[in-house]
Amino acid sequence: MKNKNHIFLVEDDLSFGAVLKSYFEINNYNVTWVDDGKFAVERFKNGNYQICILDVMLPHVDGFTIGAEIRKTDKEIPIIFLTAKSLKEDILKGYNIGADDYIAKPFDTEVLLCKIEAITKRYTEQHEKEESDFSIGQYTFNTQLRFIMRKNKKQNLSPKESDLLKLLYQNRNRLLPRDTALRKIWGDEGYFTARSMDVYITKLRKYLAADPAIEIKNIHGSGFILEIKPPE
Repeated sequence: MKNKNHIFLVEDDLSFGAVLKSYFEINNYNVTWVDDGKFAVERFKNGNYQICILDVMLPHVDGFTIGAEIRKTDKEIPIIFLTAKSLKEDILKGYNIGADDYIAKPFDTEVLLCKIEAITKRYTEQHEKEESDFSIGQYTFNTQLRFIMRKNKKQNLSPKESDLLKLLYQNRNRLLPRDTALRKIWGDEGYFTARSMDVYITKLRKYLAADPAIEIKNIHGSGFILEIKPPE
């Protein structure tokens, strides 16, 4: 699976690149930023990313060439091209390479962020529908048979425990709003179902307690974050 929330950004404008990188990081993304096209493909091959944001007009190697090379390495990773070019031929070239979107400069960074979230959400959901086993820190989580396992120690989960853990995992390292979980799993946002969900959160914390890199944080009044720290 792709490294969730990790953006591969190629942008040669140092000022604009720094602004984009800071904006993405404020919104809980990790960013690898390359400012020269000739280094881009090698840096991509040495990393693990969820989405690529590629400027088209770059020194040495243009964004279209980089996108085409990335597509040879990874046929699935989403690609968004950023460019001042708005000619039909350029737009079609971007999509023919395999772009998921093509955004003309200048643009609103908030709109770009929304596009990133929509594209990565679609890719993640499609990928996770095909998988039943996920790695959560030191644990293996089987969503079909509803259990987690660590070092051959198995913990069976109830249907709601499994659904809640899966939802937390799909939103890992970012906020899962309380009302979203209640609607999707319980179909009700009432007081008693909210208290019931708190009980399930407590159970999941207990089940995952053996791995210190995992923490389910309660964000008061907002929801929960399944935080999974990367291995040191």
